[in-house]
Amino acid sequence: MFAGGVRVLLADDDPIVSDVVRRYLERDGLQVTLVGAGDAALEHLENHRVDLVVLDVMMPGRSGIEVLTEIRRGPHAGMPVILLTASGEEEDRLVGLEAGADDYVIKPFSPRELVLRVQSVLRRSVATWSGPAAASDLSDGNIVMDAEARTVTVAGELINTTKREFDLLRFFLSHRDAVFSREQLLSLVWGWSFGDLSTVTVHVKRLRAKLGDCDSLETVWGQGYRWGSEPASRQETT
Repeated sequence: MFAGGVRVLLADDDPIVSDVVRRYLERDGLQVTLVGAGDAALEHLENHRVDLVVLDVMMPGRSGIEVLTEIRRGPHAGMPVILLTASGEEEDRLVGLEAGADDYVIKPFSPRELVLRVQSVLRRSVATWSGPAAASDLSDGNIVMDAEARTVTVAGELINTTKREFDLLRFFLSHRDAVFSREQLLSLVWGWSFGDLSTVTVHVKRLRAKLGDCDSLETVWGQGYRWGSEPASRQETT
């Protein structure tokens, strides 16, 4: 359970689902605000502190994907976001991950499952990093990470990263030249003992796109990924 003060915004137009989820999250010590539309979610973010957002994909007005896209473009670009989707199709899940979701839950779902997902994402967002080089900045060529401020600059320009992208890059920079499978990354970076491996694939793809020519993340065919000593070729699959 988390100490009081952690604020979750839940945007879902189904009041029954929202109320049940709210009660489960509050039982874990979280402060929960409910809204029923995408525009209301964005308005709340402009005027209140929020630590994590849970978005239903299908809502009146702006969809959850559209709201997520706006979040990733604005001052809250690093905000952890979980999507609720009624579709279990891989293509629909990938759309959410491509838009920058940290995780997703497929409806119908157990409220306890969502609570566990929220806990996992929050742990990665608010916990102090315990891996190598935690207390110092990390760099590789034109890539510089400020561990305390949780910022990344590439060739002197600040880039927006989600909390998960930041953690993934920091993990690779802290474990250079070692190969990690998607299963290992899901466990070591996400903190999950199970989950959809495409989550890792999509986050790697997004991270590569943001790093551009400074990307040294290599695909090791049949094994996983490695942060090498030279800029990697553009290989998006595992």
